[in-house]
Parts: sequence; C-alpha cells; structure tokens
Amino acid sequence: MGGKSKVIVINEKDNVATAIVSLEAGGTVSLETRGRKERIKLLSSIPMGHKFALQEIAEGADVVKYGESIGQTTSGIKRGEHVHVHNVVSHRGRKGGV
Repeated sequence: MGGKSKVIVINEKDNVATAIVSLEAGGTVSLETRGRKERIKLLSSIPMGHKFALQEIAEGADVVKYGESIGQTTSGIKRGEHVHVHNVVSHRGRKGGV
C-alpha cells in the first residue's frame, strides 16, 4: 500500500497510535513503530483523531502517548481496538490527578 500514512505514532514508547483519517473496523493499517513495520487489523471503527491499541493493554495498565502515561485502562483493550473514554480514565479527569 503506497501513499500517506493513515496513522501516527508519536513516541516509540507509545502503546497507542492516532488515526489521522477515519478508519473502518475490519480494515488493516500499516505503520512503523519501535523500528519495525507492522500491520494491525482494526477491531473497531476509529474516528479521525482517536486512538487505537498497538498491543494488548491489560485492565489497570497505563495508556502511553507522547511517551508518557495519559490515562489508565478501565478494562482490557485488544490490539486494534478503539482507545477512548469508554475504556480509559484520563489522568486529567481525576481529582488530584495530573
């Protein structure tokens, strides 16, 4: 598949990628992360600007974007699944949080 990338990974520590166009469930995206080319099948539709998991993320684990934890999962998230408010609590939204 040629052309521009449909996703962006900000930092090699990230466990999520961000869609720069809307992506359909069942589609596959190609990306490079941690020095490797990968193809990830999307389990969910991903709206433009939203995140999806690059790997399995366990319940209670950190969601890492920009190389920093931006929140914590409220349930397990599968590789290729939408990562958003339905399965993550943001550190910004917590009382006394960052």
